[in-house]
Amino acid sequence: MNHSSPLDVLLVEDDPGDVLLTREAFELNHVRTRLHVVSDGEEAMAFLRRQGGYASAPRPDMMLLDLNLPRKDGREVLADVKGDPDLRSIPIVVLTTSEAEEDIVRSYSLHANAYVAKPVDFHQFIRVVRQIDDFFVGVVKLPSLGQRF
Repeated sequence: MNHSSPLDVLLVEDDPGDVLLTREAFELNHVRTRLHVVSDGEEAMAFLRRQGGYASAPRPDMMLLDLNLPRKDGREVLADVKGDPDLRSIPIVVLTTSEAEEDIVRSYSLHANAYVAKPVDFHQFIRVVRQIDDFFVGVVKLPSLGQRF
């Protein structure tokens, strides 16, 4: 990834409060990020496949995915993305309220890159999102856009 250009992050989240908190966390971290938000799994897949109103959507450098979504839940989105050769290299961080062992195991079996339980506390939530951002921006080496593996 070229860190001099803004990162495109797709947030798939149906809770407006969590969307706001995530935006604030990215802004407080001062990383040049373009946060794109969709509120359900069907919209997420349309965004990723550039369908309908998302025809000019960028390919995200990373995706933050809630599990409990309307219309198509996060588990289905995760399975679809990781099963698609054109999309599977997009890192997906499951960011959800569930701390259930079965959700954690299933997410990793569907090839999530990380699983993070959302903290309830505002400051903890900001810290967690900042750490996700720091890790994927500053530590991890990702393939160039469009590269398959």
